[in-house]
Amino acid sequence: MDAARWFLVASIVGLAFTVNALRPHRRPVFLLGVGFFSAWLTTELAIFHLAWQLVATLVFISAGALGSWPGILGLVLTLISWIGLGSMVAEALRTGSVFDAALTDALAGSYDATPHPVPWASVLFPKPRRSGVERIRNVPYHRDRARRHRLDIYRPRFPSDARPRSLAPVLLQIHGGAWMIGSKEQQGLPLMYPLAQHGWVCVATNYRLSPRATWPDHLVDCKRALAWVKEHIAEYGGDPDRIVVTGGSAGGHLAAMIGLTANDERFQPGFEEVDTSVRAFVPMYAVYDFTDREGFRGRRDPLRRALERLIVKRVRDEEFAVFDLASPMSHVRDAAPPCLVVHGALDTLAPVEEARHFVGLLRAVSTEPVTYVELPGAHHAFDVFASIRSVIAVDRIERFATWAVSRPSAAAAAVSADDDDAPVSDPTTTGRTEPSRARRG
Repeated sequence: MDAARWFLVASIVGLAFTVNALRPHRRPVFLLGVGFFSAWLTTELAIFHLAWQLVATLVFISAGALGSWPGILGLVLTLISWIGLGSMVAEALRTGSVFDAALTDALAGSYDATPHPVPWASVLFPKPRRSGVERIRNVPYHRDRARRHRLDIYRPRFPSDARPRSLAPVLLQIHGGAWMIGSKEQQGLPLMYPLAQHGWVCVATNYRLSPRATWPDHLVDCKRALAWVKEHIAEYGGDPDRIVVTGGSAGGHLAAMIGLTANDERFQPGFEEVDTSVRAFVPMYAVYDFTDREGFRGRRDPLRRALERLIVKRVRDEEFAVFDLASPMSHVRDAAPPCLVVHGALDTLAPVEEARHFVGLLRAVSTEPVTYVELPGAHHAFDVFASIRSVIAVDRIERFATWAVSRPSAAAAAVSADDDDAPVSDPTTTGRTEPSRARRG
């Protein structure tokens, strides 16, 4: 086969990746994983796809590929692919404005929308580790010290004589992986390293995985990790009263459950008395409904089969209440903490319609801000590595988290409210009204 025909083949392959990234398909199910991975990698690495296609084009042209019609057709297809890839880069660059509009609207003027430049060095030359950050590995958070009951701590690296006097806010990161795979070392790094560099203490936790584990083991473990953080994180420089929880996919589901089921004894066996409330939760591309009550996932739902056979291990139609209890959508409440829900508009694994519905339900009852960011052109797991979209999203998530931990805690607000409602004492008397003590829940 001559250079022109090889060029045409390469151009068709490149265009196929581009088209799939721009117009992904959710069906058929057996192609869902292949379609997702190719679309995800093409979208978040669009700049690098442009680069390799440009190099390949120059090589083929130098080999005489334009000497016949297959080569000319290949060039036309390549140019079309470049237009599509360029549109992906443009959409990724819009991430900041999409976040800013949503956060400014939800936080009622208390959000700092100062524009920050895109850290191109992090995008083009990503580093697995960041200077100035200390990582403490495999800290057991449960007395059984099982392999999955461990967490990693990322914190600023200070000289021994320059430790800050005040405790730092804490981020609890929960990895995804369909409740069956994944590890604390694999996800959340583009978020945790910058936050640790900026003074946060970040905790990445493991939890038991299915099929060995059965729901709600996953959530119980994450709450155990949170309980450990509340009790011990001050020893590592973190503030147990200023915790934000986040995660993606299955980790986003667990983060939402933590945010919405604080102190729920059904998910805290053996540690029912522990306060498991957080200041805010940030679920990303999460699953919000195990029941699929609105039918967003369709009749051939691969998630339902996985839940029934491997994760919940019950038949949904026979024990609907179990699936309902496992759904963040079923736990929306007026006392929920502030949240930032982030979802990709092109997500083929966790339907964006489900995220929109969850946000609508929560906004209808919550007394705290519910921010929803739907990212144009984004697929599932867009934040796993430092892409253009990811680094911009990290900056905005940090701003939201900083806003959340800068507010008074619920307990402090309750005490303040009691003080405001208390009778004003007569300065000529010696009596004094004492504020009430904050309690769990």
